[in-house]
Amino acid sequence: MAEPVPHWPGRMIGPVHVRSTPQGAPEQAVFVHGLAGSATNWTDLMDELKDVVTGHAVDLPGSGCSPAASDGDYGVPAHARAVIGLLEHTGPAHLFGNSLGGAVSVRVAATRPDLVRSLTLVSPALPDLIPRYGPVRVAAAATPWVGEWLAGRLKLLPAERRVEATFAMVWANARAIHPVRLSEAVEELRRRDDLPHTIAAMLGSARGIVAEYLRRGPQSLWRLAARVEAPTLIIHGRHDRLVRPAMAARAARTFRQVRLVLLPGSGHVAMMEQPRLVALETRRLIGETRLGNAPLLG
Repeated sequence: MAEPVPHWPGRMIGPVHVRSTPQGAPEQAVFVHGLAGSATNWTDLMDELKDVVTGHAVDLPGSGCSPAASDGDYGVPAHARAVIGLLEHTGPAHLFGNSLGGAVSVRVAATRPDLVRSLTLVSPALPDLIPRYGPVRVAAAATPWVGEWLAGRLKLLPAERRVEATFAMVWANARAIHPVRLSEAVEELRRRDDLPHTIAAMLGSARGIVAEYLRRGPQSLWRLAARVEAPTLIIHGRHDRLVRPAMAARAARTFRQVRLVLLPGSGHVAMMEQPRLVALETRRLIGETRLGNAPLLG
């Protein structure tokens, strides 16, 4: 098994920490992780795409190496504002989002079409009235007092067990994870355990997802999805235990310009499980939108 590429170096851009590939590719891309994830979820896909886009993976406020949100707000609209701030720094970019990051990216693309050249969503957390085991756990974590109690109990477990349980939930085949990536995830969790804002950020983000599932009216995620102008690629893993792949059918009826891809060997994090296949599909989208809806800078 080949050694994985090292994680890209990071720096603060405004209030968030961002990991970027070397400058050189003519276009920009911004990558937004899911609940309890970080910028490093995108390392392998960014490596696959570094010749066509300069990638910038954000640690959402309170996640990864980003500090706590200054106002304590970890809802989807607040995360969207952080991503918009990064896009205003990079200029118009191809926007990628996974899970929670997919919901954030839909809001960004709908409200700031001038900043989004294309939209790639990997198992996006769009409202679904049919519950699955994973979302039910998120809803439990979002319940006042219950979430704090659960988080405190989980923290008593060794980091290795928590990481293994998480990977078993989000990967189709957790045995395929490279030992280096497993070790990195354990060390990162131990680092996060020592930060005072980790639980508040995770619970706040979980509650933000639940709020979006319950939101009605013109600001609901499905209503926003119908407003997205950018060409959109939606990738689902056939073995996703968190987001039903069947939601792709509703997406096909909702987004204006959309292509759907179902990957048989993937779970909830296809960009980590099968980065080459995801890169193949996104290269096609980027190529198709090279003369797309937003002007290139410079």
